[in-house]
Amino acid sequence: MFPAVSLDAVSLDVGTALRTLVLTLDLLGTFVFALSGAVAGVRRRLDLFGVLVLSFVAANSGGIVRDLLIGATPPAAIGDWRYLAASIMAGVLIFFWHPGLRHLRNTVLVLDAAGLGLFCVAGAQKALVFGVQPYMAALLGMLTGIGGGIARDVLLSEIPAVMRAEVYAVAALAGATVVVAGDALGWHSATMACAGAALCFVLRLAAIRYDWHLPVARSGEADAAAAEADRGRDGR
Repeated sequence: MFPAVSLDAVSLDVGTALRTLVLTLDLLGTFVFALSGAVAGVRRRLDLFGVLVLSFVAANSGGIVRDLLIGATPPAAIGDWRYLAASIMAGVLIFFWHPGLRHLRNTVLVLDAAGLGLFCVAGAQKALVFGVQPYMAALLGMLTGIGGGIARDVLLSEIPAVMRAEVYAVAALAGATVVVAGDALGWHSATMACAGAALCFVLRLAAIRYDWHLPVARSGEADAAAAEADRGRDGR
C-alpha cells in the first residue's frame, strides 16, 4: 500500500517550489544586473561608493517597483539581506577586477541582456504567484526587466536604452509572455522560465548585432538630412 498524500500537501509543495524558483531567478537577475551597473559605473570613472550605489540601483529598482505594485511589501530587495549582499558582491568584484575586462562596453551589453532575461521571467513568475491576471503579469515581467536599466542610465545622465527605439522592452515582454503562456497551458514552470529568459536574451543580442529598431517618428529636418546622406553615398 502506498501512503496517502493529501491534496493540501501537494498544493503546498507546488507553492513552495514556485516561490523557490522565483527567489532563485530574482537573486540571479539581481547579481547579473548589479554586474552591469557596476561595469557602467567603472566606465564612467565613479569611486567605490558610486559603483556600489549604481550596482544596487541597477539590480533592484525594477523588482522594488514590481513588488510595490503587486502588494508584496516590504519589497524583497529591502526585506531580504541577500539582495543587498548580491549587489555589493557584484559591485566589489567588478571594481577590483575591471582591469581584466578589455571591452567594458560589450560586457555591459551582454550582462544587461542576461539580467533582462532573468528579471522579465522572475517578474512574471512572481506576479502569477500573487494572483495577478496573465496579461498584467507579462507587463509586470517587462517592467521588472527594464526598471533597473532605466534607473542606471538616468543616474548616468544617459537616455535609457528602452527609450532609444532598440528592441529592449519588446524582448522583455516576449520573455515574460512565454512564462505566462506556459503557466496558462500548465507546462513546467522552470522549463518555461528558462525558455523565456533565453528568448529575451537572444532577441536582445540579435537586436544589438543586427541593429534592429522599432519605428521612429522623423521630423522634416531629419528626412532632409537622411536624403542628403543618401545622395552623398550615391555620388550625386
